[in-house]
Amino acid sequence: MAEARPASERFEVELEFVQCLANPAYINSIAQLGYFDKPEFVSYLRYLKYWQRPEYARFVVYPHALGFLDLLQSKQFRDEMKKADEAMRVHELQYHHWRWPNHQADGESGAAPLSPHA
Repeated sequence: MAEARPASERFEVELEFVQCLANPAYINSIAQLGYFDKPEFVSYLRYLKYWQRPEYARFVVYPHALGFLDLLQSKQFRDEMKKADEAMRVHELQYHHWRWPNHQADGESGAAPLSPHA
């Protein structure tokens, strides 16, 4: 039987993984490897939502990770992120947001939504 990880190590591993979710290319990679098709992995993503609570979120350096963690709760978003062109589109929207945080992406009607429900 495997020993449980010490709490400090678990904290670090989970924090590192959550922060990796700020990278659309990483999300695309794990999507293409089939992780999003595994119910236990989807459950793990649901479990990780505790990082959005203030007492944990303060450790997250890349806040977009928490937004993507929310989006990854949607099967539609997980399925879309299997497509390299969709991951690139999301990355471009993310970059645009970082570069010009108060500017709309298309100059008129705002950025194309990341949410699969929009």
